[in-house]
Amino acid sequence: MHQLQSAWWVFPSAEHSRFVHLLGAMHLSSLFARRIDESLRASFPDAPSPALIEETLRLAGLLHDVGHGPFGHFFDHEVLARWRIDHEVIGRHLVTHQLADRIASMRSSPEAAFEPGEAIDPMWVAWVMADSDIEGYEPPRWLRALKPILCGPATVDNLDYVPRDAYMCGISLGPVEVQRLIHYTFVSGDTVVLHGHATAALEMFLASRLYMYLNVYHHRTGRRFDLSMREIFADTVAELLPGSPLDHMDEFLQLNDWALLDAVQRWQSDPPGTKRHELADAWARILSRDLSWQLAYETVARTDADLSHLQERIESLLPASARSARIEVDVATARVAPHNPMTEHGFVRIYDPLQGTVEDQRITELVSRLPQYSQVVRVFTDGDGASAAVHSAARLALGA
Repeated sequence: MHQLQSAWWVFPSAEHSRFVHLLGAMHLSSLFARRIDESLRASFPDAPSPALIEETLRLAGLLHDVGHGPFGHFFDHEVLARWRIDHEVIGRHLVTHQLADRIASMRSSPEAAFEPGEAIDPMWVAWVMADSDIEGYEPPRWLRALKPILCGPATVDNLDYVPRDAYMCGISLGPVEVQRLIHYTFVSGDTVVLHGHATAALEMFLASRLYMYLNVYHHRTGRRFDLSMREIFADTVAELLPGSPLDHMDEFLQLNDWALLDAVQRWQSDPPGTKRHELADAWARILSRDLSWQLAYETVARTDADLSHLQERIESLLPASARSARIEVDVATARVAPHNPMTEHGFVRIYDPLQGTVEDQRITELVSRLPQYSQVVRVFTDGDGASAAVHSAARLALGA
């Protein structure tokens, strides 16, 4: 399964899979676990052995994306949303059911054996690897303290995928000081904190994430692919998966990017006029880059710009000759792409060495200090010959 849902059609070298990313996240989990062990035990003397904690975090890093379907986050939005679940729900189900016995049978990390009688509770892995809590489950206090290593502004997940995706796409980023961020991470009180000496490294990393978001994950051509796929994706998956993945897990586990693309290619041999043949034709147009959606307008807006009702404003300004065309206003906070750091309203806990105190800083405040704090607004249309009219209407609507 590709790491990048549609960007690999834009950046030809971005052929890396989610699996290699997960191996990287697992490795970073080991580095974090070894670094924070001493401070963790100072706060939680009853914590399990270092080997067990390390392996719990390693498994969380390895398995945090195991619930993804084909085309990653796009599958969440276009398919899983109808059942009000996402890849994290499916991943947790796999960890606590299909993988539970194997996880519970482990007795060592790569560094050392667990203490006698110790075993990993699969619920620990399921809880720590995703943002939300699990209803009715209360994790151990030491595990709750470690949640920011998997879920936060600088985690084993994004500290791996940002530099990896950039490298595979041929993008040059500013320095991503992964080792510095790990070195200055420790446990204070009841959670993981970052020493103030690493604040600049965190800001640089957030800048790199923002750059990748605007220029790779939200690339204009990638979004054209997404908009074109959106019209056929759910119907395509319905031919391959008869219901919710939670009810049809065997079929879901066979469904990846290549299984889907291979199926639609085979549907070309179905009788003309059948649903599968029509879907196959639509996919063939996409794969040959005959995309129905065209970019009509693009601008950069500050994050505090009022973009509410923008689509309605543009539609009201279209001339009668262009009103049959569909338009799509696409902002860089689109929900089908990896997290945009500008949209994260949570906190990161920063240790102030001068005061000896820990303070909460909003992630959005950290990013707003950076030179890149704007958002890209794009307007697409599928109407033949309507691009010029949509462009003019969008300019007027935005006061450009």
